[in-house]
Amino acid sequence: MAAPLLEVRDLRVTFDTPRGAVRAVDSLGFTVEAGRTLGIVGESGSGKSVTSLAVMGLHRGPVAVTGSVALAGRELTGLSERELSKVRGRRMAMIFQDPLSSLHPYYTVGEQIAEHFRVHFKSGRAAARKRAVDMLGEVGIPEPARRAGEYPHQFSGGMRQRAMIAMALACEPDLLIADEPTTALDVTVQAQILELIARLQEERGLGVVMITHDLGVVARVAHEVLVMYGGRAAEQAGVDALFAEPAHPYTRGLLDSLPRLDTADDEPLPSIPGSPPSLLGPAPGCAFAPRCPRAAAPCGEVRPELRAYGDEEAQGPGGGPGRTVACHFAGARTAEEAAR
Repeated sequence: MAAPLLEVRDLRVTFDTPRGAVRAVDSLGFTVEAGRTLGIVGESGSGKSVTSLAVMGLHRGPVAVTGSVALAGRELTGLSERELSKVRGRRMAMIFQDPLSSLHPYYTVGEQIAEHFRVHFKSGRAAARKRAVDMLGEVGIPEPARRAGEYPHQFSGGMRQRAMIAMALACEPDLLIADEPTTALDVTVQAQILELIARLQEERGLGVVMITHDLGVVARVAHEVLVMYGGRAAEQAGVDALFAEPAHPYTRGLLDSLPRLDTADDEPLPSIPGSPPSLLGPAPGCAFAPRCPRAAAPCGEVRPELRAYGDEEAQGPGGGPGRTVACHFAGARTAEEAAR
């Protein structure tokens, strides 16, 4: 079996703060195959964006990143900034949540894409300019030659996001990380951006990591799903299996909170009670136990580890279990069911 495009093992990201160490990501592992999309979901503060920045090697300041991040078999953790900068943008690229703050306001969009291309390919200005115009056309921006000479503030939100995708893919990376790429867009533009990413993935064989809090986006574009809670993996599964039968109570809570066509207009949406856990001195046991409808005796004292769930003979894309869940009572709906 071929090695995965991206393999993350035992990733830990710890921030040093005046109040103590905050472990924002704890013992996380996952794989991404070429041509497939991994959706990473969870509430704000679950560690999704921290994970993406760790993979890209973009954390700065009082932070410790340990574990293994391997791209196409090459270990990235521990590389110098000089070596990592040769990989970042060329072999892996990232689309950020807010394109307006990611694009420089003093340079035209075309100049920024061209400069990104020149850094990695040492090309001349004319070739880089042509590449920028070609990429803007490929992502669906009309009159790309003219729009390349405009500044970010002259683009709409959807066009800026398309420009960010053009920049990210200008050097033909193998891996694309999209961190909430549709959050600030209306639903029509959101659908266009998702279709664009899916088309480019199919044409180029990209591995994609889609980070989002929107389960509708996950259902539409992902092949596998990683559900994060409190900096750890709560559940990992294929998208069809996860939506059909969520095994972790947190996953079920997220799905139950989605609007449904068969509910009355005035019926309030279910919600998960309580608040996400503090990552500063976390309590023993399961982080979700204080909010869990099926919590029982061991949950508050013993932290559940990821284990195979369902068909243990099935294998995931990376050769590991096809589905894993970190819950003492995976599959139970209530405390009564868990106690049986």
